Amino acid sequence: MIKREMYLKKIRESYDSELIKVIIGVRRSGKSVLMRQMIEELKQKGIKEDHIIYINFEDYDYIDYTEPKKFHIYVKEKIKDNEKYYLFFDEIQNVDEFEKVINSFRATLNVSIFITGSNSKLLSGELATHLAGRYISIKIMPFTFREYLELKKEKQEKIDIDKSFMEYLGWGCMPQIFNTNSMEERKLYLRDLYNSAILKDIVERNKIKDINLLNRVIQFLMENIGGIISSNSITSYLKNEKIQTTPDTILNYVECITNSLIVNKVNRYDIRGKNVMATLEKYYLADLGLLQLKKSPIEKKVGGRLENIVYNELIARGYEVYIGKTDKGEIDFTIDNFGERSYIQVIDYLSSDEVIQREFGAYKAVDDNYPKYVLSMDKINYSQNGIIHKNVIEWLLEEK
Repeated sequence: MIKREMYLKKIRESYDSELIKVIIGVRRSGKSVLMRQMIEELKQKGIKEDHIIYINFEDYDYIDYTEPKKFHIYVKEKIKDNEKYYLFFDEIQNVDEFEKVINSFRATLNVSIFITGSNSKLLSGELATHLAGRYISIKIMPFTFREYLELKKEKQEKIDIDKSFMEYLGWGCMPQIFNTNSMEERKLYLRDLYNSAILKDIVERNKIKDINLLNRVIQFLMENIGGIISSNSITSYLKNEKIQTTPDTILNYVECITNSLIVNKVNRYDIRGKNVMATLEKYYLADLGLLQLKKSPIEKKVGGRLENIVYNELIARGYEVYIGKTDKGEIDFTIDNFGERSYIQVIDYLSSDEVIQREFGAYKAVDDNYPKYVLSMDKINYSQNGIIHKNVIEWLLEEK
């Protein structure tokens, strides 16, 4: 089992804190494993096992406790003394009115609470109202490339970094994907993941009636990763496919899709005006393996996939990520790290002088001194004029 240190170190200092620890991520990205790793660390610190309460609300054994009153009673009956208890609730969104129960535990018991969910709206509504300033939130992603190589090393596989990266680029890295024994098993695993995310986290939760339309919208987003997308562009595409709908319906479907965390929306940031813009966003997959499910031939161009991997890596590292809008164009990613900004351009190969001029020239409209990077598959260093060029694999394997 790979220890997910990049997430554990973010949350470790809060093990005993009254802050509620909220972990969100797409289905099967490793939230339950991360919880078990936290529980193990608490035991190693000397916390008694009967002071750790864990409930996985995807487990049918706990189906009765998705009713809030029974959930509340069950946990309170487990607490026998005034020492601190550690409460771990996996996929908490399956509990009706869970916000009220969680807030009651926080307000009345000597507890440290950890919750996970597969929906980005976990912190909306009453929970956000009751817990303003009383929680920390961590978004967990499928394995990074570093973690993937750790997995291969743990399995004592011979590691060819370039070959491993192309496999990572093609199949993504959901934690269980490489426990399969064949390509067909991998596809079946991804199909099951896709179906469970669609049915449980989108269709059932949002009472979607037109599942065919939903799948077509997801298909469009998958085929256009890294491209500027609007509800009108999706509506026009569907119209050409003889599917009649409205931009408002598409907006609603896209919101449901992004809430499920299977696809992530990235807003544009006006670098000169210093404000986030609410139109013409980009979308990236939580895991590139889902592209294996496309009905059309798999897109062979590497550029969009590389962008997707860089975006996922930045989120895993805990950055806020935007598309940078300039007067003359855009920067692929504008990154905020507690007020410190940096910029990243992503390209498959700097294959000609024209491409080099375009990628490095994107920064001509950015007149600040924050770090500027160009990432590509090239192994020759093309750094120039204060703009840092890095091989994307080397960048992914950096400690920082």
